Amino acid sequence: MHVTRRQFFRICSAGLPASSIAAMGFSPAAALAEVRAFKLARTTETRNTCPYCSVSCGVLMYSLGDKAKNAKAEIIHIEGDPDHPVNRGTLCPKGAALLDFVNSPDRLKHPEVREAGSNEWKRISWDDAFNRIAKLMKADRDANFITKNADGATVNRWLSTGFLAASASSNESGYITHKVVRSLGILAFDNQARV
Repeated sequence: MHVTRRQFFRICSAGLPASSIAAMGFSPAAALAEVRAFKLARTTETRNTCPYCSVSCGVLMYSLGDKAKNAKAEIIHIEGDPDHPVNRGTLCPKGAALLDFVNSPDRLKHPEVREAGSNEWKRISWDDAFNRIAKLMKADRDANFITKNADGATVNRWLSTGFLAASASSNESGYITHKVVRSLGILAFDNQARV
């Protein structure tokens, strides 16, 4: 439809009184108003740290569930934490896509082990995983711990095991991790954040 400038002004001048009457409450039809519920109103807010890189941005995770003892809550929304001193509410594209990461069907949620000579992974419990790690570390440390070097100086080294720490941890967690690893004698210790 082609409207000239003059026709446009006529349409606008005719519509002005009608809109003014409606604004004063003289609406020809009853108006139905509905307040939409805020989608995060019934959720539980949890603060966490983004797992991707060494920046350690703060995130807010919102889960929805009835909070019953055996009911599992579902995370429905993740956003940047505006009170976090590192990112102040902003997230990179990977951090903004954390909800897809959490709800991915390919995400590993339980420890698994592949025995020597096997080509299949089998699921084990968390207690079994921690016990297995502790036993293997103890056996390796007992077999490979070096107390003195060739010159007879005390070195207390454990060179056959390394430790890779999580970069998305706080300074306090990083400090404690560093102390534990060094007290065991491990020299091969690294962290993406270079603790």
